[in-house]
This record gives sequence, structure tokens and C-alpha cells, in this order.
Amino acid sequence: MATTAEKRDYYEVLGVQKDATKDQIKSAYRKLALQYHPDRNKSQGAEDRFKEISEAYAVLSDDAKRAQYDRFGHEGIQGRYTAEDIFRTTNFDEILRDLGFGGFGGFSGSIFDMFFGNMTGSGKGTRRGADLRYDLDMTLEQAAAGLTTEIEVPRTERCPVCKGSGARPGSNPRVCTECGGKGQVQRVSSAGFAQFVRIETCRACRGRGQILDNPCRDCRGIGTVQRKRKISVKIPAGIEDESSLRLRGEGDAGETGSAAGDLYVVCHIMRHNFFARQDKDLLCEVVVGMADATLGTTIQVPTIEGKSAEIEIPSGTQPGTVLKLKGKGMPALGGASRGNQMITIRVAVPTKLTDRQKDLLKELKQTEDEKKKSGFFKF
Repeated sequence: MATTAEKRDYYEVLGVQKDATKDQIKSAYRKLALQYHPDRNKSQGAEDRFKEISEAYAVLSDDAKRAQYDRFGHEGIQGRYTAEDIFRTTNFDEILRDLGFGGFGGFSGSIFDMFFGNMTGSGKGTRRGADLRYDLDMTLEQAAAGLTTEIEVPRTERCPVCKGSGARPGSNPRVCTECGGKGQVQRVSSAGFAQFVRIETCRACRGRGQILDNPCRDCRGIGTVQRKRKISVKIPAGIEDESSLRLRGEGDAGETGSAAGDLYVVCHIMRHNFFARQDKDLLCEVVVGMADATLGTTIQVPTIEGKSAEIEIPSGTQPGTVLKLKGKGMPALGGASRGNQMITIRVAVPTKLTDRQKDLLKELKQTEDEKKKSGFFKF
């Protein structure tokens, strides 16, 4: 988290007055969370903004923390609570589920993981593994049908020799005497009658809580090694372009046995030479001859499923007419419904005619001219 000098006022962060009720604070947080949640907002800085508003809500929604903040400001919070304490007692999951974050499309784990996934369960400062990104190209047909594929991802993994401990086999790390194995130390300072306790990462063990006198030769005490791993990925039918799937724990391994990061698979749908996508509908164009458009006919039209479908061209069809093949578009995520295939009719005007064709058209034109004179001709 930011230092107290860098932090903005919590009330200002949420856009509420200092006498705001709990309901008003919750309502403000819901609105901002919907706008900045990183599962929805991929712009630069959105995740930091989301963390900022979540921290403000965690403090102001708790009576004890809010009273401490109102009296002493940010120093009062950081001097009394650890970063984990600020978030641990706040029920974010209920709010985020109501907003639609969770289940397919959200891929949002608990907010506590989002903030403190880089810490081990013991509170030691060993870092969680980094998140990774993999860009996956696919055809529109694959996006429509769904896809299970195998990707190869270069990543760091737990060292097989030391099992992620960082210590050479046969040796054991020793507990750091500076922090007593906690990975953190307390720094006490006074300001007038108030005494503040600051929690800092232990410098002696760099937050690990342990000292490695005999580091593993394979990983040099880090606990991780570089590997390429094949991972199976299931892409649901109806996936949209630039959508990302979050695979928990498939990112880089953490230091000395701490939690692994996540893998984000970003889906890129290649341009199709016949279909254009518009939400769940698929748009296409079909060219018919002038005689078929005038007299009417039945034609076969390609579909995204790979089979042709029959569609009737009514007599007198005009250029630009849009016909519909119901249920032949893209499926919705989860398969609850399906869009339509919208077919725009283009009429081909012949550029070369036989003498017989010319005579027939002249005869048709003569008939049209007579109707125009009599006032009965209408397009």
C-alpha cells in the first residue's frame, strides 16, 4: 500500500461526505467497484484505483477503524492495523457477486487474494508468483463451437530438487533471529501522546523469516526454476474477441514455496472472409442474379456451423434487402440462447448480354414505359 504521505483522504476517494451513512458508503463503493474492477476495466491504472477504493471502503465500513481514522487520519490506521487486518474483516465477496464478478466472465477470486496473494499464509514476505499472459488466436468457427486446446507456456516452477524451500537437500534453513521467523519487524514511534507501531519487512531475511546458509545449487536459493509447460485450456462457445480467461495457479511459482501466480489467456478472433460479428448476430452478404431477384428463387447459404442452409429469395427482392436465418448466429456464453444470421442481398447487374437477352430486356422496358405513361407503373 502507499505511504501515508501519498494517500488521499478515504472520504474523497469514495466521493462521500464525512458524515455519510454506512449505506451511502456502501452505495458509493458499489458504483466505483463496477467502474474500476480489473475484470471489467483493462485500462492502465484501473487495478490501482480499484485497490484504493477498496481500502477506503474497508476502513470506512468498519466502525472501529473509521473512528480511528477520523481521529488520527492515515497514521492512526497504519499504526494500529496491519495491511491484512484492514481487509480481512470486510465482506467484499457479497458485494462483488451482486455486481456480477464471479463465475464465468468474472474470474475474480477473493479480494483478499488480489491484495495479498504475494504473501504466504504465515504473513512472511515471500512473494507470490507473477501473473502471466498468453495470447491465443482462433477462428470465428472455433469461437462459435468452443475449443479445447493445449498451449505451451514458459514459466517458473517450484524447484524439483529443494521442493521450493531454497535450501540444499540435506540442509535446513534457520529461523531469522532478527524477526523471529515472522518476516516482519515492528518499528515504534511517538508523536505527542500517541504511539504508533509500524510493520516493516525484515531486512535481514528479506521477509522470508528464514536464513539459507546452504542454498540449493539448482535454483540458487530462490526455490524456482525456468520450465516450459503444456497446459490444456477450454474456451467456451460464444467467447468474444479480447476476452481473457483466468487460470488460477498456472502462472509463475512463488519464492520459496509461496503461492503461484495466475495465467491469463487472452482470446483473439481472426477476421472472417464471409461473416462479420455483431454481438450474437452474424452478418453476411449474398449476391443473386437480376432474374432471381425479380422472379424469386431458393438458394443455399453457408453457416458458421459448416453446413449450408436453405433460404427463400422472394420475388421482387430489392438490392439491400436483409433476410434472417433464425438461430444461426453466435451462441451466448453458457448456451442459453443464440443469435441470428442476417443476410444482405446484393443484386448482380449483368455487364454482357446476348442478343436474345437484349431483346427480352427491351421488351420488358417497353412494357414498363407503357405503364409509366398510363400512370399505373410502380416500383
